Amino acid sequence: MIIEHAHVATVSGDEYPDGHIVIDGDRIAAVGPGPAPAAAAGDPDRVDARGCLATPGLVNTHHHLYQWASQGMVTDGTLFEWLTTLYKPWSKMDAEVVAGAATAGLGWLAKSGCTTSTDHHYLFPRGRGDLFAAEIEAAREIGVRFHPCRGSMDRGESRGGLPPDEVVEDLDTVLAVTEEAIDRYHDPSPGSMLRIAVAPCSPFSVSRDLLVESARLARDRGVRLHTHLAETLDEEEHTREQFGMTPTEYMDSMGWLGPDVWLAHCVHLHDTDVKRLAETRTGTAHCPSSNARLGAGIARVSDLLAEGAAVGLGVDGSASAELVPLAGELRQALYMQRARYGPASLTARQALEMATLGGARCLGREDELGSLEPGRLADVALWRMDGFQAAIDDPVVAFAFGPTPPLRRLVVGGRTVVDDDALVTVPQDEAARRGAAAHRRLMRLAEEVL
Repeated sequence: MIIEHAHVATVSGDEYPDGHIVIDGDRIAAVGPGPAPAAAAGDPDRVDARGCLATPGLVNTHHHLYQWASQGMVTDGTLFEWLTTLYKPWSKMDAEVVAGAATAGLGWLAKSGCTTSTDHHYLFPRGRGDLFAAEIEAAREIGVRFHPCRGSMDRGESRGGLPPDEVVEDLDTVLAVTEEAIDRYHDPSPGSMLRIAVAPCSPFSVSRDLLVESARLARDRGVRLHTHLAETLDEEEHTREQFGMTPTEYMDSMGWLGPDVWLAHCVHLHDTDVKRLAETRTGTAHCPSSNARLGAGIARVSDLLAEGAAVGLGVDGSASAELVPLAGELRQALYMQRARYGPASLTARQALEMATLGGARCLGREDELGSLEPGRLADVALWRMDGFQAAIDDPVVAFAFGPTPPLRRLVVGGRTVVDDDALVTVPQDEAARRGAAAHRRLMRLAEEVL
């Protein structure tokens, strides 16, 4: 594939107002100004990208795909109120619900420029099928690069945790099934489309033993660690009461900070926490829309970036940020930082870097993803900026400050996933129907027992 005459934002280096990208197989072969060099033998797919902005594919660093089936519920609750209400229907979901929700959720992400997505799945109701396999198959069908996190909870209400006892697993089961998932799915090879992470849910829903043993398992197997942290003030009160420490201090004491860890939210950080995340090279998944929807607060992203910490963007679960496009999180992050810290706190290009290279750093893939350079994986988003956005001279500013523009094309490893703003790997209307059917099924399953 040859893309020509685009405004190419490489993220890692130069920008080319009239540039080209040459793709050979699943890798970028050339990037530069002006027309592409003479094509090699064969008949490449030539894309005349006049009026378009080319960026690296966006990286989604935090999600809960199953929540597509429970959008629009508990619209006015805090995080803890929202969770305790939704645990009831979630405890009845099955593999069919997860398959439909993941297909719609990943299709929606692709439509918003996402080429790599994580997912944090931590609820596994007994006797409901293979939920983890269902979302992995959905990612394969949609065609995005996927980093699912095998989540877990082992501390229910009877042990001082937040979730009801019927949705938690015991320690030995968690460790066994997590290792089985790594054996079955994790592909560490260059260009991998599928990698597994280990992800106990949160400090208020798992035991100390699960945190320690999960970290040991992940490091023994060479995979990454992920969890929620410091999302709300309720969480800080909970961990201070239970452990006598802030959430960050507690996780640090459990060996859970380091370059192989990325943490979701990190809204309520103290100055010492910010410095500690940066010095340990721990990543942060910033989810501004979800944090706003739940009234959780505004993360100290500009402070983290100033200290040199890795920060990526995430849309979080669809039920706490309904229909949020990943590209739209650039705008949310930009505006919310400025609302709190002033107009110089975050720039358009910093927001774009968070959505691309910052996310790749969180996932440990900055050598392959997140920038447009020769040798990198051919994950490219091509945005149409020739409509109303054309009134703004700088297309990166138009992209970050304005609404999500139409996608001319989305390429994952050299394969077209979105063409002319329509999902093509799975028919777009079908993906939407599967998501709606997943919602109806979950509501029906929940009604059978409530």
